[in-house]
Amino acid sequence: MIGVTIDDNESIDRALRRFKKKYERSGVLKEFKKRTYFTKPSIQKRISHMKAVRRQYRVQLEQQ
Repeated sequence: MIGVTIDDNESIDRALRRFKKKYERSGVLKEFKKRTYFTKPSIQKRISHMKAVRRQYRVQLEQQ
């Protein structure tokens, strides 16, 4: 459960902004979207392979 305590003299907008940051960083929405639909294992494997290729490409660019 994500929560934000509002300090004295703190605006609602600032507290809402802090809540949104915590919500985004916790990965709740990402996990929800991941669980809403089923991906076949073959497609999941292909996606993870493509991510690894991109990651390796970035590492090679940084080393140059």
